[in-house]
Amino acid sequence: MGGVAEAQTPRKGGTIRFTAPYGSSFANLDIHTSNRAQDEIWAKAIHRSLYNWDAKAGKPVLELAKSATASEDGLTYTFKLRDDAYFHNGRKLNADDIIWTFNHLMDGAKAYPGARYARMIKGGVEVEKGQAKTISGLKKIDDSTFEMTLTEKVDPGFYFWTATTSIYPAEEAQKDSFAANPIGLGPYKLAEYVPGSRLVAERWDKFYKSGQPYADKVAIMIMGEASARDVAFRNKEIDASILGPAQYVAYKGDPELSKGLLEVAEVYTRVMGMNPTFKPFADKRVRQAINYAIDTDLIIKRLVKDKAYRATSWLPPTSPGFDKSVKPYSYDPEKAKKLLAEAGYANGFEFEWTATSNESWGIPIVEAVIPMLEKVGIKVKIKPVEGSVLSEVVSKGEYQAFIWSLSTGPDPQVALKCFHSKTPQTACNYTLFKNEQVDKLLDDAGATNDQAKKVDDLTKVNNIVFEEAPYWFFNYNKAVMAHQPWLKGLQPNATELAIQNYEEMWVDETSPAAK
Repeated sequence: MGGVAEAQTPRKGGTIRFTAPYGSSFANLDIHTSNRAQDEIWAKAIHRSLYNWDAKAGKPVLELAKSATASEDGLTYTFKLRDDAYFHNGRKLNADDIIWTFNHLMDGAKAYPGARYARMIKGGVEVEKGQAKTISGLKKIDDSTFEMTLTEKVDPGFYFWTATTSIYPAEEAQKDSFAANPIGLGPYKLAEYVPGSRLVAERWDKFYKSGQPYADKVAIMIMGEASARDVAFRNKEIDASILGPAQYVAYKGDPELSKGLLEVAEVYTRVMGMNPTFKPFADKRVRQAINYAIDTDLIIKRLVKDKAYRATSWLPPTSPGFDKSVKPYSYDPEKAKKLLAEAGYANGFEFEWTATSNESWGIPIVEAVIPMLEKVGIKVKIKPVEGSVLSEVVSKGEYQAFIWSLSTGPDPQVALKCFHSKTPQTACNYTLFKNEQVDKLLDDAGATNDQAKKVDDLTKVNNIVFEEAPYWFFNYNKAVMAHQPWLKGLQPNATELAIQNYEEMWVDETSPAAK
């Protein structure tokens, strides 16, 4: 892990100048509609969820509640909300807002990404299917207290900490104006939004954490081009920048720039997803052939500049369900040809590969893979899309193959739930994966109190997924952020380094935006 400045007394004032590096735009200002890290970057300034992620401790912690008490059977939690949380319009948070938000997320017609997590609340699926109007597992006790009954024995903290489950003010969120002028519970309130350029948020003086936030403003610049970020960082126009492979090499070799690098092994897995409704990909042998046909180690070394770790299934190496004994698919074109012939594709086939311009897991990677697949008879046609479009295309199944960087942590049970046959494509079962053994193992893991058995079941699921190969397993990301010497309070967030708790950050008097 790279160096972050030693703790000092936080300074009030100034502007934190951050970047959104994963595209040329935000999807919109309704964070419930997007599961892109690009959008969570701004949402973390304006919104808050029931839980938050403690990057230093590596676990979820209560955020909007002061206590959560579990029942004896471990399925029902009673939450007592904090009494000092106010929305940006001055209204106090209450239990109705929590209950409304989770019911809203389960609107099956909208396919909100956060439904993936709210489905764990008893009665959530019935609302999603239109069989009920409200989630039966949510019960208001009084304005500051509510109960949540789950369908499985899980820690709700791992389900309700991301921005996709941000708590909205119930009445206000139903107004047409809300999507353009979001009202949150976060440390900053929206001040300006220029699509394709920047989002500026100002300090919310009623934020519930005493003395925070420190900075007067947070300005988040949309910079999808690595070269633009590089120029802006070197000119001291931005305070932090996520580095791509080429920049990582350059910054690491610079005597000054190398002093401000924060490196984290993220819980993200880069993959190529294969749609089984496209006939060749319905055959496991074809999917395995894809994995054997690609010289993945060479791509990681030459293109990704070793800023990654080779993937050996879905879960990352830091996960409890990761099996260190599993070896990655070897580079073996002859074995790939043999599998293709057995599947009836001795002469190969052609498919369309949907990708963004991202240098670490987008078109540049696809272009490197194309000649490798051609060697075994498979031809590829690239379909370029914007980053803001990719999530919609994938969740609707409107692709033959896609390449993406997907969250695979921090909780293995949450991550592997994406492979349960009852998890819809709109939630995270993007490849329509279906396996009876996997379903049983996941169900058993959700029902047991035996932690060792749970981990064992999840490890087996992870290994089955690897063997079934619904994806080409590319790499686990090593995230690197360059930061200026005046920016303090960065957190080593392994769930996504670009997503920070802005209230913990501050700039010292040497910042060009200190005033």
